[in-house]
Amino acid sequence: MSFLRPNILASSGYVPGEQPVDPSVIKLNTNENPYPPSPKAMEAIAGVTAEQLRRYPSPQGKLFREAAAKLHNLSPDWILPFNGGDELLSVAIRAAAGEKDAVAYLEPSYSLYPVLTELQGARAIKLQYQIDGTSWRLPEGIENTSAAILLIVNPNAPSGHLNSLERLSQIATTFKGLLVIDEAYVDFAPTHAIDLARKYPNVLILRTMSKGYSLAGLRFGYGIAQPSLFREIEKVRDSYPVDAISIAAATAAILDQPYARSTWEKVKSERTRVSAALRGLGFVLPESHSNFVLATAPAGITAKTLYETLKSRGILVRWWDLPRIADKLRITIGTPDQNTRLLEQLSRILQDPH
Repeated sequence: MSFLRPNILASSGYVPGEQPVDPSVIKLNTNENPYPPSPKAMEAIAGVTAEQLRRYPSPQGKLFREAAAKLHNLSPDWILPFNGGDELLSVAIRAAAGEKDAVAYLEPSYSLYPVLTELQGARAIKLQYQIDGTSWRLPEGIENTSAAILLIVNPNAPSGHLNSLERLSQIATTFKGLLVIDEAYVDFAPTHAIDLARKYPNVLILRTMSKGYSLAGLRFGYGIAQPSLFREIEKVRDSYPVDAISIAAATAAILDQPYARSTWEKVKSERTRVSAALRGLGFVLPESHSNFVLATAPAGITAKTLYETLKSRGILVRWWDLPRIADKLRITIGTPDQNTRLLEQLSRILQDPH
């Protein structure tokens, strides 16, 4: 494969969570919302016409742009849709970082960041979270990092912890490059950083319809930033990044706030129950503001053993053989029944690992 770029050949690529074929498997490994999309989103999909499919869609997803802008009290030119949040990340890195530039991101964090950096041929600056028990803190001096772009997930994945808006504001004030605040899980958190985008021209907020709106199978995300930034970012996007079906469904979903918020409240309620139950079983976990928890395995058993045993019993959670998190499981919050079955199996495994 000598005709391909060396950095592509050297990259191991992104490894997604397992996608089981068996519908009986309890899937708590990829942070989907356990509840279905809004019925209005399904109606919108059914209402897409042949004429809409014959034509190219709106490049800016006009209907969605207007709906999201109204929700966030912004003008539509502050909103830009993408083919999932991952496309936004790819576009932002390509727009900001050349092959001799640096991309800075936290570790442990979203495992797609290093892959996108490798594919771009940019230099990675890996900033380490300061972890003390259940406390996760951004490293001191992060705002002085000499990089073209800095990526911060907030709430963080895989920990679920929330960095303060005050700290993020300090970073935005000083950092010289493009600051991407990845709010993929913000619908399950008490705060958001949209006001930082209003204040700072170098701040780009990532949002997705995959988590809070149960549309992971549709691939639809959007950015929030000042229009001057989006005029440049648009040059890097595909010509028609979002299709007619996804525009219709995402627009209907984001307009149906009562339904979406009802699912968020269910998830947060179960998150509280699951967190307390896991602690009761001996797991250690930081407070989560996402739709998942990161649980350190109790003494006497490895996270890998727990992951493999749960998998053998039809329950998928996420485990990584990576520094500082190899002793932990990331567990998506499911329905009450799914969560109860998970907790029952964990209790049995801890009583008898064999």
